[in-house]
Amino acid sequence: MTNKGKPNMGLDWLESFLGEIGGIIWGPYMLIPLLLGTGLILTVRLGGVQIFRLGAALRLGLLKRKDDDAEGDISQFQALTTALAATVGTGNIVGVATAIGVGGPGALFWMWVTAILGMASKYSEAFLAVRFRTTDEVGEKNGGPQYYLERAIPGTFGKFLALSFAIFAVCACFGIGNMTQGNSIASNLDNSFAIPHWITGAILAALTLVVLVGGIKSIGKVTAGLVPVMIVFYVLGALYILLVNITAVPAAFAEVFREAFTGTSAVGGFLGSTIMLAVRYGVARGIFSNESGMGSAAIAAASAQTTHPVRQGLVSMTQTFIDTIIVVSCTGLVIITTGVWKEIDPATGQQISASIMTGQAFSHGLPGQWGHWIVTVGLVMFAYSTILGWAYYGERNVERLFGHRAVMPFRVLFSLVVYFGCTVQLGVVWNFSDVMNGLMAIPNLIGLLILSGLIARETKHYLKHDPKLEANRAQIEAFMKGEPGWAEWQASERVR
Repeated sequence: MTNKGKPNMGLDWLESFLGEIGGIIWGPYMLIPLLLGTGLILTVRLGGVQIFRLGAALRLGLLKRKDDDAEGDISQFQALTTALAATVGTGNIVGVATAIGVGGPGALFWMWVTAILGMASKYSEAFLAVRFRTTDEVGEKNGGPQYYLERAIPGTFGKFLALSFAIFAVCACFGIGNMTQGNSIASNLDNSFAIPHWITGAILAALTLVVLVGGIKSIGKVTAGLVPVMIVFYVLGALYILLVNITAVPAAFAEVFREAFTGTSAVGGFLGSTIMLAVRYGVARGIFSNESGMGSAAIAAASAQTTHPVRQGLVSMTQTFIDTIIVVSCTGLVIITTGVWKEIDPATGQQISASIMTGQAFSHGLPGQWGHWIVTVGLVMFAYSTILGWAYYGERNVERLFGHRAVMPFRVLFSLVVYFGCTVQLGVVWNFSDVMNGLMAIPNLIGLLILSGLIARETKHYLKHDPKLEANRAQIEAFMKGEPGWAEWQASERVR
């Protein structure tokens, strides 16, 4: 055995070990029931806020877009697009294909269930992020699980949860928010346009650094322009395919609902799916796609200009609706209606790989090379926006751990790692990312359960007086005066 082979054996062992750990964390006995259980409890305690207040939340976030005379660094719309930038990524293209490829069409149903329950979790963590946010030495808002777990849960336990989240979030940002995304961009550009990985890496690293130097305001402006364009671009392509195959759409929905509870029979090289596989992969990939309950999107929500935590919480929960109910559904239905999920690779005699399944579906459904271009450009835009969103998550947690002086060195390091991610093989990094994502979700979910009473009490009081989210600042201050926590929140808003 040569010395050259030893490092590869070590990496293979590490990749396998991390894969086993990730399988336990994301398995049916740990994180999946914790995520679904937390979402269900919050849904009940909040009275189904994600269903009954969705219309008002979409109107506030997408049409009005900001609260006048509110404290914060960026508008509510920019906070929403920053969070969407971090979540609408390769999971919406490759993750959906993986779920359907292994779990069958029924997995899409469980992705919808995860999203509906996850909206309550996303609301709650965004509410807490604004409710317990602080103002740093340069006047910027800081919030998220790394702050609210310590400020809202007294004693050593709250501090332990907050620090655990911060450490895991910093580790995760270099994996799923950086190297894996850069590698996806470089691989797609190489396959489509024969652009060398190192050129993509150099350009991507430079563009990332330019945006990051400007801080959250720069990130917010870029994502506010990029995210709506990339989502509309991708969704329109998917809707065209569904319209062309409109007669197959009712059957696709019937197949999704039927096989969510019966599993998929074996077809050709497809090994078949039990109901447990449909549930497991639907839930796991749904969470991977929209990140509800992980606590990451709350960091962006904390910077929003808002007159009350409830308002930003409701805006933030629309992120899960857009990510999963709209974008993921489009991908899943295209894969099912075109029948690509049952195609066999002639070279292997097995089901085609999930990495090319969505591209194949779009190529089947659109004329010429349009399907190929839409998926390629969509992947590049989705992945780059994810890099920007996770860069902000990482720097906020670095500041929590090491202070503001560490932010600029982090931005430079993060940009350099983008180049590294574009030029190396990343099997071990993918498994590392899964582990870190799971570990950062655990302290956040524990905190959401502990604080669910506070969230429900303050939410119900606000919505009793402003159910349509139309109150101005003066009206809000009038009906909130004397309420527990209101004076505390206002004081933290104005500290400089």
